[in-house]
Amino acid sequence: MMDFASAIAEKTLDSLMSDYPIVRDFFYNLNIRPLNTSLTLSEALQDTSDEWLEEFGLTRREIPGQLASFLDTMNSSEAERRISSLTIIGGVDKDGIPEDIELRIDAGTVVSVVGPTGSGKSRLLGDIECLAQGDTPTRRAILIDGSPVADDDRFRLGGKLVAQLSQNMNFVMDLTVAEFLEMHAHSRAVGPGAGGGPNGLVKTCFDRANCLSGEKFTLDDKVTSLSGGQSRALMIADCAYMSRSAIVLIDEIENAGVDRANAVALLTRAEKIVLISTHDPLLALSADKRVVIKNGGIRSVLETSGEERDILREISKIDGLLNNAREALRSGARVTLGNL
Repeated sequence: MMDFASAIAEKTLDSLMSDYPIVRDFFYNLNIRPLNTSLTLSEALQDTSDEWLEEFGLTRREIPGQLASFLDTMNSSEAERRISSLTIIGGVDKDGIPEDIELRIDAGTVVSVVGPTGSGKSRLLGDIECLAQGDTPTRRAILIDGSPVADDDRFRLGGKLVAQLSQNMNFVMDLTVAEFLEMHAHSRAVGPGAGGGPNGLVKTCFDRANCLSGEKFTLDDKVTSLSGGQSRALMIADCAYMSRSAIVLIDEIENAGVDRANAVALLTRAEKIVLISTHDPLLALSADKRVVIKNGGIRSVLETSGEERDILREISKIDGLLNNAREALRSGARVTLGNL
């Protein structure tokens, strides 16, 4: 750690902030006044008055070590969030009948969760979100890389391992799309080598979100003005390119005006573990497996068969016709065989 701290002390602040954008937040949170970023950290701290440092209980010697520890923690947390599998150990249904199931889901796998409204699909996603360890009403347990999650790790990692996109999602910050994505890029410590750095990822996320959304939007649009479909498209792209959460839970996006098939393909290419609660045949059959929920319990797990893949291709053609008809109606054109 001391070697890392020494190396940090001899790097210019411009270089540090380029390699670790979150360094800006470190200095801001410590109430350190703006420093000359062309100087090394050691030189810049020498330019800070003793009285000011004492006021905030800081010393020049401690700050590089604190920064090194902060960045080391960020890097360690990042490593912990890279997982290869999630396993669901069955609990009980609403009547207390055991599920008698153990389902392993590997990175890059998409699983759909199907069943009637009120059957318990969202409850399963909730168990995964909180990394349940037999302490929820279903008594299910969630294993990460084949092992139970200790309470300390569970509550520390839960929000980092899992990202959830719900059917009711609203933004509360009055930011532009560009500002929102830039904030995410910097808060997630995106460096220059990651997809072209923060600016490159902002453009990539924006372009991909517009491909997924049925309604186009701009970088200057306020996120609070986006429609439900635009919001979900933006967050799906964000999950794929910026979020380091290894597990993505999606609750019914079929009515959100999003290109569902491409959204699933995008998350799969990002090597995420994806679970989708859905009533949509296209989404359900696009998954590698589907979990069937009845009366609050997992009744079966079905792998998508070859015949179902053939049926999916026909459903996709019908879905394309519906999308073309929808676009024609939106533009004020007549729906004809020519524009389908």
